[in-house]
Amino acid sequence: MARGICLRLLTLAPRTRVELARALRKRNVPDDVAEAVLNRYTEVGLIDDEAYAEAWVGSRHAGRGLARRALAAELRTRGVAEDTVRDAVDRLDPEQELETARRLVARRLPATEGLQPAARVRRLAGMLARKGYSGSVAYRVVREALESEGHPTEDDMFEGMD
Repeated sequence: MARGICLRLLTLAPRTRVELARALRKRNVPDDVAEAVLNRYTEVGLIDDEAYAEAWVGSRHAGRGLARRALAAELRTRGVAEDTVRDAVDRLDPEQELETARRLVARRLPATEGLQPAARVRRLAGMLARKGYSGSVAYRVVREALESEGHPTEDDMFEGMD
């Protein structure tokens, strides 16, 4: 029964060991049976939290533009160990993360054209913050984008973003 549950879940999508353990617990599989199945599946490579975390980071960064902080939080909620989370997000190149933030802002910038400069800053920086970017990255990228449009930026518009 436990093997079948795990195989069905793994057929649908990759899962972490913790996610599978939760599913087994939810279906009242005895702990010793669950542990034996999870250990065996880990041993044969059907469960690999490191590979899962690495693939998750690459996919979610490319697809949704999430930053390290948001990616790490998502992995933690899926039960990935802290050292594995750290290793996976550390593989994300800071320059690549900055470029992704720039693309996100460039895509959203035209929708803010009729707004006051301070409102544009709030909207764009808020969007980046929700995706896990730090205040300093948001500040830098939003300022660059507004200045590239020929709009001078005032420091008070960016107050509290660092």
